[in-house]
Amino acid sequence: MKIETFTLGPVMTNAYLVYDEQVHKGIVFDPGMYPEPLVKRIQTLGLEIEAILLTHAHFDHIGGVEEVREQSKAPVYVHEKEADWLGNPQLNGSGLFPGIPETICKPADHILKGGETLAFLGQTFKVFHTPGHSPGSVSYLTGSLLFSGDVLFYGSIGRTDLPGGSMEQLMQSIHQHLLELPDETRVLCGHGPETTIGREKDSNPYIAGW
Repeated sequence: MKIETFTLGPVMTNAYLVYDEQVHKGIVFDPGMYPEPLVKRIQTLGLEIEAILLTHAHFDHIGGVEEVREQSKAPVYVHEKEADWLGNPQLNGSGLFPGIPETICKPADHILKGGETLAFLGQTFKVFHTPGHSPGSVSYLTGSLLFSGDVLFYGSIGRTDLPGGSMEQLMQSIHQHLLELPDETRVLCGHGPETTIGREKDSNPYIAGW
């Protein structure tokens, strides 16, 4: 598998294109706002997109869902606790911040609960329900790669001051699911550079202080 990162929109959200160039298939994580570079790359590579996987439904992570879905015809996956956020600007946050265009998406094609094992690109993707940043946040694990959304960052954690956020829940999610993974697990975050579980165990001040 190859992974390409696209930093999109006003809050620099990471969208990930994961693909197998031998079979010309791929998946997309969190197509953020203004996804034209991502869409163009999919077209250039001639990829069939098998799925659009959302780590959560905040506007900066779903702003490009309809453009990518229209271009690729791929199904969208979201956790059940945020299924109604896709079409509601007050819930997904786009209606709460001045200057941000309202984000309204069509319903998701597949609803997650957490605990599923999905199959794409000949690989398996384990779904962890990791609430705290938002009620329906999920993280996806495939091999030694974790797509963490806004749960865990390089040297930091997701904010919990938005509607539905909870610091206690977030830290429980991190300790119960993420920190149980091998230290060498690469963490591809929703914002900023990637990290590893081992690095965050050793030096993340939020984890050390909890």
